[in-house]
Amino acid sequence: MRAAHGHVDETRTLNRRLAGAIGLNALIVVAKVIGGLVSGSLALLSDAIHNLSDVVALVIAFVARCLGTRLPSHRHTYGLGRVEVMAALFNSATILVVGTLIIRAAVIRLMRPAPILSGVMLAVALIGLGANLVSVLLLKGHSQTDLNMRAAMLHLIQDTMSSVAVVMAALLSAWKYGPYLDPIVSILVVVLVLLSGWRLLRDATHVLLEGTPAGLDLEALRRDIQDIVPGYDLHHLHVWELRPDQRILTAPVRVADGPLSETDGILRQIRRRLKTQWGISHSTLEIETVGCGSNDLLGRPECSTPTEKG
Repeated sequence: MRAAHGHVDETRTLNRRLAGAIGLNALIVVAKVIGGLVSGSLALLSDAIHNLSDVVALVIAFVARCLGTRLPSHRHTYGLGRVEVMAALFNSATILVVGTLIIRAAVIRLMRPAPILSGVMLAVALIGLGANLVSVLLLKGHSQTDLNMRAAMLHLIQDTMSSVAVVMAALLSAWKYGPYLDPIVSILVVVLVLLSGWRLLRDATHVLLEGTPAGLDLEALRRDIQDIVPGYDLHHLHVWELRPDQRILTAPVRVADGPLSETDGILRQIRRRLKTQWGISHSTLEIETVGCGSNDLLGRPECSTPTEKG
Protein backbone atom coordinates (compact mmCIF):
# COMPACT_ATOMS: atom_id res chain seq x y z
CA MET A 1 0.00 0.00 0.00
CA ARG A 2 2.85 2.36 0.87
CA ALA A 3 4.56 1.63 -2.45
CA ALA A 4 1.35 2.38 -4.36
CA HIS A 5 0.83 5.60 -2.39
CA GLY A 6 4.44 6.61 -3.09
CA HIS A 7 3.94 5.99 -6.80
CA VAL A 8 0.82 8.18 -6.81
CA ASP A 9 2.71 10.98 -5.03
CA GLU A 10 5.59 10.70 -7.50
CA THR A 11 3.16 10.86 -10.44
CA ARG A 12 1.47 13.93 -9.01
CA THR A 13 4.82 15.61 -8.38
CA LEU A 14 5.96 14.95 -11.94
CA ASN A 15 2.65 16.19 -13.34
CA ARG A 16 2.98 19.42 -11.34
CA ARG A 17 6.55 19.89 -12.58
CA LEU A 18 5.49 19.22 -16.14
CA ALA A 19 2.71 21.79 -15.81
CA GLY A 20 5.21 24.28 -14.39
CA ALA A 21 7.65 23.69 -17.27
CA ILE A 22 4.82 24.11 -19.78
CA GLY A 23 3.79 27.41 -18.19
CA LEU A 24 7.37 28.71 -18.12
CA ASN A 25 8.01 27.87 -21.76
CA ALA A 26 4.68 29.34 -22.85
CA LEU A 27 5.66 32.63 -21.16
CA ILE A 28 9.05 32.46 -22.90
CA VAL A 29 7.33 32.14 -26.29
CA VAL A 30 5.19 35.23 -25.63
CA ALA A 31 8.16 37.22 -24.29
CA LYS A 32 10.41 36.32 -27.22
CA VAL A 33 7.77 37.09 -29.84
CA ILE A 34 7.11 40.50 -28.29
CA GLY A 35 10.83 41.11 -27.75
CA GLY A 36 11.66 40.05 -31.29
CA LEU A 37 9.05 42.36 -32.78
CA VAL A 38 10.08 45.31 -30.59
CA SER A 39 13.84 44.86 -31.03
CA GLY A 40 13.70 43.72 -34.66
CA SER A 41 15.64 40.55 -33.79
CA LEU A 42 15.01 37.56 -36.02
CA ALA A 43 17.13 35.44 -33.67
CA LEU A 44 14.61 36.02 -30.88
CA LEU A 45 11.71 35.15 -33.18
CA SER A 46 13.39 31.94 -34.35
CA ASP A 47 14.17 31.04 -30.74
CA ALA A 48 10.49 31.64 -29.93
CA ILE A 49 9.62 28.99 -32.53
CA HIS A 50 12.11 26.67 -30.85
CA ASN A 51 10.44 27.30 -27.49
CA LEU A 52 7.03 26.73 -29.05
CA SER A 53 8.20 23.28 -30.13
CA ASP A 54 9.26 22.70 -26.51
CA VAL A 55 5.80 23.67 -25.28
CA VAL A 56 4.16 21.23 -27.68
CA ALA A 57 6.66 18.49 -26.72
CA LEU A 58 5.89 19.02 -23.04
CA VAL A 59 2.14 19.10 -23.66
CA ILE A 60 2.45 15.85 -25.64
CA ALA A 61 4.37 14.30 -22.73
CA PHE A 62 1.72 15.50 -20.27
CA VAL A 63 -1.24 14.37 -22.39
CA ALA A 64 0.41 11.02 -23.09
CA ARG A 65 0.84 10.42 -19.35
CA CYS A 66 -2.82 11.26 -18.70
CA LEU A 67 -4.26 9.33 -21.65
CA GLY A 68 -1.92 6.40 -21.07
CA THR A 69 -3.77 5.56 -17.85
CA ARG A 70 -7.15 5.30 -19.61
CA LEU A 71 -8.43 1.83 -20.32
CA PRO A 72 -9.64 0.82 -23.81
CA SER A 73 -13.35 1.42 -24.40
CA HIS A 74 -16.02 0.19 -26.83
CA ARG A 75 -15.45 3.35 -28.85
CA HIS A 76 -11.63 3.31 -28.68
CA THR A 77 -10.61 -0.31 -28.35
CA TYR A 78 -6.91 0.53 -28.45
CA GLY A 79 -7.26 3.51 -26.11
CA LEU A 80 -6.15 7.02 -27.11
CA GLY A 81 -2.44 6.47 -27.69
CA ARG A 82 -2.61 7.88 -31.23
CA VAL A 83 -3.46 11.36 -29.85
CA GLU A 84 0.22 11.77 -29.02
CA VAL A 85 1.26 10.88 -32.58
CA MET A 86 -1.34 13.19 -34.16
CA ALA A 87 -0.17 16.09 -31.97
CA ALA A 88 3.44 15.40 -32.97
CA LEU A 89 2.43 15.42 -36.65
CA PHE A 90 0.68 18.78 -36.30
CA ASN A 91 3.58 20.19 -34.30
CA SER A 92 6.20 19.15 -36.86
CA ALA A 93 4.21 20.45 -39.84
CA THR A 94 3.74 23.84 -38.15
CA ILE A 95 7.44 24.06 -37.29
CA LEU A 96 8.46 23.34 -40.89
CA VAL A 97 6.18 26.03 -42.33
CA VAL A 98 7.03 28.78 -39.83
CA GLY A 99 10.74 27.91 -39.83
CA THR A 100 10.90 28.22 -43.61
CA LEU A 101 9.34 31.68 -43.44
CA ILE A 102 11.86 32.81 -40.83
CA ILE A 103 14.80 31.58 -42.92
CA ARG A 104 13.44 33.54 -45.87
CA ALA A 105 13.27 36.70 -43.73
CA ALA A 106 16.79 36.05 -42.39
CA VAL A 107 18.25 35.76 -45.89
CA ILE A 108 16.64 39.09 -46.83
CA ARG A 109 18.06 40.61 -43.62
CA LEU A 110 21.54 39.34 -44.51
CA MET A 111 21.36 41.15 -47.85
CA ARG A 112 20.02 44.31 -46.18
CA PRO A 113 21.29 44.43 -42.57
CA ALA A 114 19.09 46.42 -40.19
CA PRO A 115 19.90 47.75 -36.70
CA ILE A 116 18.35 46.02 -33.69
CA LEU A 117 17.65 47.14 -30.12
CA SER A 118 20.38 45.08 -28.48
CA GLY A 119 19.32 45.95 -24.93
CA VAL A 120 15.80 44.58 -25.40
CA MET A 121 17.16 41.54 -27.24
CA LEU A 122 19.69 40.77 -24.48
CA ALA A 123 17.16 41.17 -21.66
CA VAL A 124 14.60 38.88 -23.28
CA ALA A 125 17.27 36.34 -24.27
CA LEU A 126 18.58 36.17 -20.67
CA ILE A 127 15.06 35.71 -19.31
CA GLY A 128 14.49 32.90 -21.80
CA LEU A 129 17.81 31.25 -20.92
CA GLY A 130 16.99 31.39 -17.20
CA ALA A 131 13.54 29.89 -17.72
CA ASN A 132 15.02 27.10 -19.87
CA LEU A 133 17.51 26.23 -17.14
CA VAL A 134 14.74 26.15 -14.51
CA SER A 135 12.66 23.83 -16.76
CA VAL A 136 15.64 21.48 -17.18
CA LEU A 137 16.15 21.35 -13.39
CA LEU A 138 12.44 20.66 -12.82
CA LEU A 139 12.45 17.56 -15.01
CA LYS A 140 16.05 16.41 -14.61
CA GLY A 141 15.40 13.63 -12.11
CA HIS A 142 12.55 12.10 -14.12
CA SER A 143 14.19 11.60 -17.51
CA GLN A 144 16.23 8.47 -16.88
CA THR A 145 13.54 5.78 -17.01
CA ASP A 146 10.70 7.52 -18.88
CA LEU A 147 11.25 7.69 -22.67
CA ASN A 148 8.51 10.26 -23.03
CA MET A 149 10.17 12.53 -20.46
CA ARG A 150 13.59 11.93 -21.99
CA ALA A 151 12.35 13.27 -25.33
CA ALA A 152 10.94 16.37 -23.59
CA MET A 153 14.26 16.89 -21.78
CA LEU A 154 16.19 16.71 -25.05
CA HIS A 155 13.94 19.46 -26.44
CA LEU A 156 14.68 21.66 -23.41
CA ILE A 157 18.44 21.08 -23.50
CA GLN A 158 18.50 21.84 -27.22
CA ASP A 159 16.58 25.07 -26.64
CA THR A 160 18.90 26.08 -23.79
CA MET A 161 21.83 25.82 -26.20
CA SER A 162 20.05 27.98 -28.77
CA SER A 163 19.25 30.56 -26.07
CA VAL A 164 22.98 30.79 -25.30
CA ALA A 165 23.61 31.51 -29.00
CA VAL A 166 21.00 34.29 -28.99
CA VAL A 167 22.55 35.84 -25.85
CA MET A 168 25.97 35.84 -27.54
CA ALA A 169 24.49 37.49 -30.64
CA ALA A 170 22.93 40.20 -28.45
CA LEU A 171 26.23 40.84 -26.62
CA LEU A 172 28.10 41.19 -29.94
CA SER A 173 25.41 43.24 -31.70
CA ALA A 174 27.38 46.48 -31.29
CA TRP A 175 30.37 44.94 -33.07
CA LYS A 176 31.15 45.96 -36.63
CA TYR A 177 29.59 42.82 -38.03
CA GLY A 178 26.95 42.60 -35.29
CA PRO A 179 23.96 43.27 -37.60
CA TYR A 180 24.90 40.15 -39.55
CA LEU A 181 25.03 37.95 -36.44
CA ASP A 182 21.31 38.23 -35.71
CA PRO A 183 20.11 36.72 -39.03
CA ILE A 184 22.96 34.18 -39.01
CA VAL A 185 22.05 32.97 -35.51
CA SER A 186 18.36 32.87 -36.49
CA ILE A 187 19.18 30.67 -39.48
CA LEU A 188 21.31 28.32 -37.35
CA VAL A 189 18.59 28.00 -34.72
CA VAL A 190 15.85 27.43 -37.30
CA VAL A 191 17.94 24.82 -39.15
CA LEU A 192 18.32 22.98 -35.84
CA VAL A 193 14.57 23.17 -35.29
CA LEU A 194 13.81 22.11 -38.88
CA LEU A 195 15.99 19.02 -38.54
CA SER A 196 14.15 18.00 -35.38
CA GLY A 197 10.80 18.90 -36.98
CA TRP A 198 11.54 16.82 -40.07
CA ARG A 199 12.51 13.78 -37.98
CA LEU A 200 9.36 14.21 -35.90
CA LEU A 201 7.21 14.52 -39.04
CA ARG A 202 8.82 11.43 -40.57
CA ASP A 203 8.44 9.34 -37.42
CA ALA A 204 4.84 10.45 -36.77
CA THR A 205 3.83 9.74 -40.38
CA HIS A 206 5.49 6.32 -40.24
CA VAL A 207 3.50 5.43 -37.11
CA LEU A 208 0.20 6.67 -38.59
CA LEU A 209 0.84 4.64 -41.76
CA GLU A 210 1.37 1.60 -39.52
CA GLY A 211 4.90 1.07 -40.79
CA THR A 212 7.17 -1.60 -39.34
CA PRO A 213 8.94 -0.15 -36.26
CA ALA A 214 12.39 1.23 -37.03
CA GLY A 215 15.17 -1.27 -36.42
CA LEU A 216 12.86 -4.31 -36.33
CA ASP A 217 13.89 -7.05 -38.78
CA LEU A 218 10.86 -9.22 -39.60
CA GLU A 219 12.99 -12.04 -41.03
CA ALA A 220 15.16 -12.10 -37.90
CA LEU A 221 12.04 -12.15 -35.71
CA ARG A 222 10.63 -15.08 -37.66
CA ARG A 223 13.91 -17.05 -37.40
CA ASP A 224 14.10 -16.34 -33.68
CA ILE A 225 10.64 -17.83 -33.09
CA GLN A 226 11.53 -20.85 -35.26
CA ASP A 227 14.64 -21.39 -33.10
CA ILE A 228 12.88 -21.32 -29.73
CA VAL A 229 9.86 -23.40 -30.84
CA PRO A 230 11.05 -25.74 -33.62
CA GLY A 231 8.29 -26.82 -35.97
CA TYR A 232 6.26 -23.64 -35.45
CA ASP A 233 6.39 -20.85 -37.99
CA LEU A 234 5.04 -17.28 -38.12
CA HIS A 235 3.91 -16.01 -41.51
CA HIS A 236 1.61 -13.32 -42.94
CA LEU A 237 3.40 -11.27 -40.30
CA HIS A 238 2.38 -7.69 -39.48
CA VAL A 239 4.05 -5.48 -36.86
CA TRP A 240 3.20 -1.83 -36.26
CA GLU A 241 3.08 0.74 -33.48
CA LEU A 242 0.06 2.24 -31.78
CA ARG A 243 2.49 4.89 -30.55
CA PRO A 244 6.32 4.84 -30.38
CA ASP A 245 6.45 2.80 -27.15
CA GLN A 246 3.69 0.29 -27.93
CA ARG A 247 4.29 -2.36 -30.60
CA ILE A 248 1.56 -4.66 -31.88
CA LEU A 249 1.90 -7.92 -33.85
CA THR A 250 -0.57 -10.17 -35.66
CA ALA A 251 0.35 -13.43 -37.35
CA PRO A 252 -0.94 -16.95 -38.01
CA VAL A 253 1.22 -19.66 -36.44
CA ARG A 254 1.61 -22.76 -38.59
CA VAL A 255 1.69 -25.78 -36.31
CA ALA A 256 3.88 -28.83 -36.82
CA ASP A 257 2.56 -32.34 -36.43
CA GLY A 258 1.52 -32.93 -32.84
CA PRO A 259 -1.39 -32.58 -30.42
CA LEU A 260 -3.20 -29.24 -30.44
CA SER A 261 -3.43 -29.46 -26.65
CA GLU A 262 0.21 -28.27 -26.49
CA THR A 263 -0.42 -25.09 -28.47
CA ASP A 264 -1.58 -22.97 -25.51
CA GLY A 265 1.78 -23.38 -23.81
CA ILE A 266 3.63 -22.75 -27.07
CA LEU A 267 1.67 -19.55 -27.74
CA ARG A 268 2.45 -18.30 -24.22
CA GLN A 269 6.12 -19.02 -24.86
CA ILE A 270 6.05 -17.14 -28.18
CA ARG A 271 4.26 -14.14 -26.66
CA ARG A 272 6.76 -14.01 -23.80
CA ARG A 273 9.64 -14.09 -26.30
CA LEU A 274 8.06 -11.36 -28.43
CA LYS A 275 7.70 -9.13 -25.38
CA THR A 276 11.12 -9.65 -23.81
CA GLN A 277 13.26 -9.88 -26.95
CA TRP A 278 11.37 -7.70 -29.45
CA GLY A 279 9.49 -5.21 -27.28
CA ILE A 280 6.09 -6.30 -28.64
CA SER A 281 3.62 -5.78 -25.81
CA HIS A 282 0.47 -6.89 -27.65
CA SER A 283 0.40 -9.90 -29.98
CA THR A 284 -2.48 -11.72 -31.65
CA LEU A 285 -1.48 -15.22 -32.75
CA GLU A 286 -3.78 -17.64 -34.57
CA ILE A 287 -3.19 -21.35 -34.91
CA GLU A 288 -3.15 -22.64 -38.50
CA THR A 289 -2.98 -26.34 -39.27
CA VAL A 290 -3.43 -26.34 -43.05
CA GLY A 291 -3.39 -22.74 -44.26
CA CYS A 292 -3.75 -21.47 -47.80
CA GLY A 293 -0.59 -22.98 -49.21
CA SER A 294 1.43 -19.78 -48.89
CA ASN A 295 4.29 -19.52 -46.42
CA ASP A 296 5.28 -15.97 -47.37
CA LEU A 297 6.52 -13.72 -44.59
CA LEU A 298 4.06 -10.94 -45.50
CA GLY A 299 1.31 -13.08 -46.98
CA ARG A 300 -1.04 -12.54 -49.89
CA PRO A 301 -4.59 -11.10 -49.88
CA GLU A 302 -6.12 -14.25 -51.36
CA CYS A 303 -5.11 -16.32 -48.36
CA SER A 304 -8.02 -17.33 -46.14
CA THR A 305 -8.39 -16.65 -42.44
CA PRO A 306 -6.74 -19.25 -40.14
CA THR A 307 -9.01 -22.01 -38.95
CA GLU A 308 -8.58 -21.96 -35.18
CA LYS A 309 -7.56 -19.27 -32.69
CA GLY A 310 -5.00 -19.77 -30.00
